[in-house]
Amino acid sequence: MNYIKHLTGFFDRIIQDPNLNPTHISLYMALFQFWNVSRFKNPISITRDEVMHISKICSKATYHKCMRELNEKKYIKYMPSFNPFKGSMVILISLSEDPKPIQKRAVNSKKNEQALNRQKTSSETSTEQALVSSINNINKTNIENDINLGEPSPHFQMHVAFSNYEKDKIQKCIPAFDEIKKHFQENNFPELEAQKFFNYFSSNGWLVGGKTPMIDWKSAVQNWMLNADKFNIGKPKTNRAKHLNTPKDKNYSEPL
Repeated sequence: MNYIKHLTGFFDRIIQDPNLNPTHISLYMALFQFWNVSRFKNPISITRDEVMHISKICSKATYHKCMRELNEKKYIKYMPSFNPFKGSMVILISLSEDPKPIQKRAVNSKKNEQALNRQKTSSETSTEQALVSSINNINKTNIENDINLGEPSPHFQMHVAFSNYEKDKIQKCIPAFDEIKKHFQENNFPELEAQKFFNYFSSNGWLVGGKTPMIDWKSAVQNWMLNADKFNIGKPKTNRAKHLNTPKDKNYSEPL
């Protein structure tokens, strides 16, 4: 028995059968597996639980319904056993030489099918072309990446060079603390404000606003002085109500 021809005949037959659903096909493939284990000898003995487990059918009613319909459509010959200790017998009918059924269709139906197939073919062709183009682009990109592996790109080199330039620029702009202290003292500001200024910009990498590298630190000092109250967070603010400015000795005999 040529099982390839048998399965080919089976699938050719179910294509023409609109009443079959995936449950029928799953059940038939489970029966075919039992037939294969028995070296394609008929009949084969089956148990319901094993067939349901292999075919992934969870309902007993669905199992019996599909078995009955496969039997009615001459896919199998089902001989149920009503003895719980004895398996049911199944004969799988050979479909290797089964002629394909020819169905007559109306002219309008045939024209509609041709139009549908033409549309489907054009859609599949365009999808396939797009897929091939996408695959080619991906392969081309991968090949270029493999060729350039280990060699930094010009964009990366430019980015590194620009980063180094920015670092050098910031390093040249960073003043010593003594210079900052002297500049604050010349403008009649205490050394504490100079220390705050130095600590603040040292902690953020000497960036103005946290983003832009500092170019002129003296201009930054001037802005710090103008906004000294804004940066002066050392003194805690209290919302305690002040005492009323009233005398302690009061004469209650005087009219208000």
